[in-house]
Amino acid sequence: MIEFYRDKQKRTLNPLLFSSVAEEWADKVYKSSERDKNKRSQLRKFYDEVLRLNALAKMSPGDWDNIHPYVNMLVAKVVYARGRNKVTREFEDMLKFCIGHVQADKDLDVFANFFEAFMGFYRQYGEN
Repeated sequence: MIEFYRDKQKRTLNPLLFSSVAEEWADKVYKSSERDKNKRSQLRKFYDEVLRLNALAKMSPGDWDNIHPYVNMLVAKVVYARGRNKVTREFEDMLKFCIGHVQADKDLDVFANFFEAFMGFYRQYGEN
């Protein structure tokens, strides 16, 4: 799946996380897309929420214990979006997997950067 760190203890990032890993996931999510699923506008809502939470975590690092539950709430939101046929299982899996690795504010920052790279690669697949 998605590995944020080459060495988690030292917090050494996976050198391919923001390049080939993000591109592979963009390709996988795009290929799973159907008629009205995985539209960029829908995925952008999740990306914007991750950016908002990341900004909150950076502004108030001492408030992580109150921000972390909202990060985890994104799981419920993606499940709801999938239930409404707005996103596919692949996007849901990607989001759940990444959120499962967010244990600290620094992890959220890594996730936000991965999501940015993912969105950049996803854009190459057309107008959806």
